[in-house]
Amino acid sequence: MTVSILIFLPVIAALAVLFFKNETAKHAALFFSVIELAIAGVFLSKFVPDASTQFIVNVQWIYNFGIYFNAGIDGISMIMVLLTTLLVPIIILTTYKHQYRNAPSFYALILFMQAGLLVVFTALDGFLFYVGWEAALIPIYFICSLWGGENRIRITIKFFIYTFAGSLFMLLGIIYMYLLTPGKTYDLHAFYNNHLSPENQNIVFWAFFLAFAIKMPLFPFHTWQPDTYTESPTAGTMMLSGIMLKMGIYGVIRWLIPNAPAGLLHYQNLVIILAVIGIVYASIIAFTQADGKRLVAYSSIAHVGLIAAGIFAWNMQGLQGAMIQMLSHGINVVGMFFIWDIISTRLNTRDISQLGGIAKGAPHFAIAFLIIVLGTVALPLTNGFIGEFLLLNSVYQYNIWIAAIAGLTIIFGAVYMLRMYKKVMQGETNELTAVFADVHGSEKIALGIICALIIGIGIYPQPILHISAAAVENLVHTINIR
Repeated sequence: MTVSILIFLPVIAALAVLFFKNETAKHAALFFSVIELAIAGVFLSKFVPDASTQFIVNVQWIYNFGIYFNAGIDGISMIMVLLTTLLVPIIILTTYKHQYRNAPSFYALILFMQAGLLVVFTALDGFLFYVGWEAALIPIYFICSLWGGENRIRITIKFFIYTFAGSLFMLLGIIYMYLLTPGKTYDLHAFYNNHLSPENQNIVFWAFFLAFAIKMPLFPFHTWQPDTYTESPTAGTMMLSGIMLKMGIYGVIRWLIPNAPAGLLHYQNLVIILAVIGIVYASIIAFTQADGKRLVAYSSIAHVGLIAAGIFAWNMQGLQGAMIQMLSHGINVVGMFFIWDIISTRLNTRDISQLGGIAKGAPHFAIAFLIIVLGTVALPLTNGFIGEFLLLNSVYQYNIWIAAIAGLTIIFGAVYMLRMYKKVMQGETNELTAVFADVHGSEKIALGIICALIIGIGIYPQPILHISAAAVENLVHTINIR
């Protein structure tokens, strides 16, 4: 049993979905995504939570250039596989109340994107990693440009230029390492054993960092994100925020720091300061947003800034916090965007100032909204708490004053999220919100799953932490930058 089945099933599913009619395409896509989740569950049941890489597929691909289809799963990859296979069926379920023109193509692109994401999260060959990176970008470009909002073309082109430019820097970094590797191979572990000079590591660091910082995004490479999240169809926004931005975070953990530890040591303070600036900046901008979807977009930048700061502090707490927070953030941000999708679909607005009193006529929606907000602001016993606690502890070990500023993400986040909830859900109804109908059917199922995950992971996060603990510990001890 190898990881190839996880990678190729979504590709086959995407091709199959194209042959279904509009209404049945969504059912077929959901069916295939649930099958993929079940297969991921089988992999998890057979996974041994040590530092080894398991379920490896290693097939000669382009022999003359030392390129192999080489992929596998360790504890770090397993969290990302679970994130991807868990969120895709939830995202598809959230689309059930929508009618998309050319629906088979829409759902096929989501499944094809899932395959590219899984390649990124399991690749053990640099060339394969790059192929997966680009394969995940192409579907989301078409999803945003074909089914997005009024300004979708201009904004999607900006998004594509940003991310594609970053990808080119990464490709140059991969080729550079290939040329410096004995035996001329793209193998990840051969890269790890390269022992490059500090000067070469600095080059590798920036080649990878630019690509990953754009994808996360990290301040000041974030300017494509709010517009893209706002103009994309909600399912596209969920794929971007829930899963795709984790490609950048994962890339830092798997490809940047282990290959350029001297570069990290040299630029560590700069990157952590940029991350913390992003936390404060995005939080302040979130306070001023009238559009609920845009507010969530800026809150995502702040949360990712904390994850980045914790990782670049490079210790056990930071990496473990990043692993569980990537999963938690994915669940929470998908939930938040779904909340605003429900509101905008019913009321044809996302303007917070026009809303109020929705809780009176929609108690189930109000409870789900509150649980998602509490998870987002990291209330204890919700999924956001343990990750943010570990990340702040990581930054605290690096510098107490930087940690104090980074901790503002929790305070600011609680203020603007709870203020948003109060304005939207409490108070008196108006002519617009008086007719707001409570959630039902697929909406209730999707929100129920999201809320159950928020509470379940928050109460008992240990199984998630246990999956990645050995792999993270091995990586931190192997790549000692002190």
